[in-house]
Amino acid sequence: MEILIVDYGSQYTQLISRRLLEMGAANKILPWDKVTDDLFPSAIILSGGPAVVTDSGAPTLDPCILNFGAPILGICYGMQLLTTALGGSVCTTGDGEYGRASIKALQKSKLLGGIEGEFEVWMSHGVSVDQVPHGFRVDALSESGLFAAISNDDAHFYGVQFHPEVSHTAIGGKILSNFLKIAGIPLRKNSYTRLSNIQIELQEQLGPTSKVLCGVSGGVDSTVVAKLLHDAIGDRLTCVFVDTGLLRQEEVEDTMNMFDGYGIGVKCYDASEQFLYALRGVTDPETKRKIIGREFINAFMTAVGREKFDFLAQGTLYPDVIESMSTKGPSSVIKSHHNVGGLPKELGLKVCEPLRFMFKDEVRELGKELGIPDKMLWRQPFPGPGLAIRIVGEVTPQRVSAARKANHIVSEVVEAEYSTNASKKFWQYFAVYAPVKSVGVVGDERTYGDTIVVRICDSLDGMTANWSRMGYDVLDKISTRITNEVPGISRVVYDISHKPPATIEWE
Repeated sequence: MEILIVDYGSQYTQLISRRLLEMGAANKILPWDKVTDDLFPSAIILSGGPAVVTDSGAPTLDPCILNFGAPILGICYGMQLLTTALGGSVCTTGDGEYGRASIKALQKSKLLGGIEGEFEVWMSHGVSVDQVPHGFRVDALSESGLFAAISNDDAHFYGVQFHPEVSHTAIGGKILSNFLKIAGIPLRKNSYTRLSNIQIELQEQLGPTSKVLCGVSGGVDSTVVAKLLHDAIGDRLTCVFVDTGLLRQEEVEDTMNMFDGYGIGVKCYDASEQFLYALRGVTDPETKRKIIGREFINAFMTAVGREKFDFLAQGTLYPDVIESMSTKGPSSVIKSHHNVGGLPKELGLKVCEPLRFMFKDEVRELGKELGIPDKMLWRQPFPGPGLAIRIVGEVTPQRVSAARKANHIVSEVVEAEYSTNASKKFWQYFAVYAPVKSVGVVGDERTYGDTIVVRICDSLDGMTANWSRMGYDVLDKISTRITNEVPGISRVVYDISHKPPATIEWE
């Protein structure tokens, strides 16, 4: 039997599954309230989650999980839940521990085998275990003196307060592989072939006659989806490119030329006035996203006219899904994505999302298998709502123009400095228009202009991110060009926030 991952609403549940797959370990995710006693898992992992274990109505641990006789690893909320179910206790921890943290191994244990001394992990909790259950011992402490890892080797029950599944926990892979060894699950190279699996799933979902409408943006995700579908169903695919007026510089021309090169026909529809009109006076980021989602659907339907379709294909990725809603457990909504959450029923279209449980780096690998060139696959990510969410507050033509120019300058400077390796070195680099006024001086004249925020960050999969330690000379070139070339801007600042607690995009 495969490993059972019990989902308590963590932002990282699917990431646990991915890490196990990379080790060749088959696994299945089930919501915490869907676990039944007729399962026979070889091991169990209890995910993290946003709830407080002692609160009324918080997700609970089904007693059958303890009776399966399988090794159990509780992560964050999962550790707290395992502790309280076995007679231990938890308490609130003041300000909590969020982001990078250093923990120290106290003694040798099976779970921390091969790990000694201090090591860096990723924490995200405001509640901690303060008394371990009978038979458990504390294997590691955080800098704050909180229990970071606990174990009961006789029962094969383990808990970690940090997240071994995220890339920021350097020894996370070692901990997960140790847990697999405890469970007697052999480590092997993953023979899992993403492309062949997706092709089979598409054939099953679409059948021999379904017609599919696919929105393309020129970005990596929608391009990979369009190529997948074109290879699978040929002329039963219709691609539509909507010019929202919120795109990057020269985006329309570049996108149409690119798809011409792939032999995929694309209908281009100019809806720029429609989008800008709909966004007038709107300042709330969630409202902006929902308006853009609505206008996308309207634009698609106008572009295709009376032609009938069965499916709408979208380039939704897993980070989009978990920021928008819980897919398998009670996770918190962080921000809405225009391509997540289903379609209006009156459209009569079903959704086709072949990348829904994939991360950006996996999409790039899939694109490589499809024969898409590196230049396209390593193009900078660009949000579906476009520049609207790189403008804090109201979206106006003047602000769109400034944001577009500033984003272009950031890309030009970074790519000139790092050539073709820029997108491989940095996860994302872009500019945000912030209507924060400050005094400046231009030509001995006082100015009172807005602010551009430069955001450059490193990440593996978009789930977590660090701000990039960019060289001062590069930042100087970016700042000088923006203040010289973008009207109305008197100040440039650099964003040094990690994800979490921040997100990569500002809105």
